[in-house]
Amino acid sequence: MKRLLLALLLIGWSSIALAETVHVSPRGKGYRTVGAAIAALPDTGGEVRIAPGTYREKLWIGKPNVHLTGTGGKPGDVVLVYADSSITVGNTYKTPSVHVAGDGFRADNLTIANDWGSDPARKNSQAVALALSGDRAVLTRVRILSTQDTLYLVKPEGKQSRHVFRDCYVEGHVDFVFGNAKAYFERCHLHGVERSNVFFTAQSRNGPDEDSAFVFSDCRLTSYAAPDGVFLGRAWRPYARVIWLNTRMDAPIAPAGWREWYPDRSKTLDTAYYAEYRSRGPGASPATRDPRSHQLTDAEAERWTLSNFFEGDTGWIDPPSK
Repeated sequence: MKRLLLALLLIGWSSIALAETVHVSPRGKGYRTVGAAIAALPDTGGEVRIAPGTYREKLWIGKPNVHLTGTGGKPGDVVLVYADSSITVGNTYKTPSVHVAGDGFRADNLTIANDWGSDPARKNSQAVALALSGDRAVLTRVRILSTQDTLYLVKPEGKQSRHVFRDCYVEGHVDFVFGNAKAYFERCHLHGVERSNVFFTAQSRNGPDEDSAFVFSDCRLTSYAAPDGVFLGRAWRPYARVIWLNTRMDAPIAPAGWREWYPDRSKTLDTAYYAEYRSRGPGASPATRDPRSHQLTDAEAERWTLSNFFEGDTGWIDPPSK
C-alpha cells in the first residue's frame, strides 16, 4: 500500500513538473514564487501566468521558450523586483533582478525592477533590472525600472542576440539601455530619472563588421533636466551604433545629442555610428548635433525598418497562432 501511494505521489509530481502552463499567485491556487513556477516547466519551456502582486525574488531563466504573462489589468499590477548592485555582489553582470539566458523568451504586461537606487541612503551603483543573454526575446507592455544600467542586452561570444521591445517603458539615468545586442524598440517610452547627467544608451559594438545596433522607432523620450546634460547616448565601445527613427524627444536633450565616453581623452565619436530620422519635439535639434552623427534621408532610414534590420527573419517576433 505504501509503495502504491508513493507511486501515485510521484506520478502527481511528475505531471505538475511537465505542465506547459503554470500559475503563480501569492494567495490563490498555484505556485507562490515565480522561480518555483519556472522550475516546474518542462525543459522545452512554457507559460507562467502571474497574478497581481509584488514578487521579491532574483530570477535566472535558462530554459528556452519561457513566457511570463502578468494577468493584471496593467503592467504595474505584477512586479518582479530585487535589489542587488555591483556594490553588494561585486560586478554588474551579477546584479540583474531577472537574467534570461534561454532563447525564445517572451514577457507581457508586467514590471521588472531593481530597486537598489530607490533608497537615497544607498550609494549610486550599477543595478540591472533585466539582462538578456539569449536570442529572440520579445517583450510587450513591460516596464523595466532601475537607475544606472537598467536594461543589459548581452551578446555572448559566438551567439546571436536579437530582441524586440513593443510598447515598453524603460527608466533609469546613466547608460540605462546598454550592451551589444541587436535590439529593436517600437513605440517605447524611455524616461531619465533625476541625476546630474542622463545617458539613454551605451551601446557596445566592438568592430565595424558586427551587425549589432539599437534601433528606436516611434518612441518617446522624457527626462529630468539634468544639470550636466541629457544625452541620447555615449559609446561604451568604439563602434557603438544607435538609431532613432521618428522619435518624440520631450526630454531636454543636449544640443550636441551625443557625448564621448570620457570627454577629456576618448575619441569614440570618430568611429561610432549615431543617427536620427525625423526627430521631433523640444529635444530635437538637427542643426546643433555633433557633426560626426547623422541625419538620415528617407532612403537611408529604410535600412533600419524592422524587417530590414533583421534581414527578413521576423517569424519569431509574431509567430502564427496555434
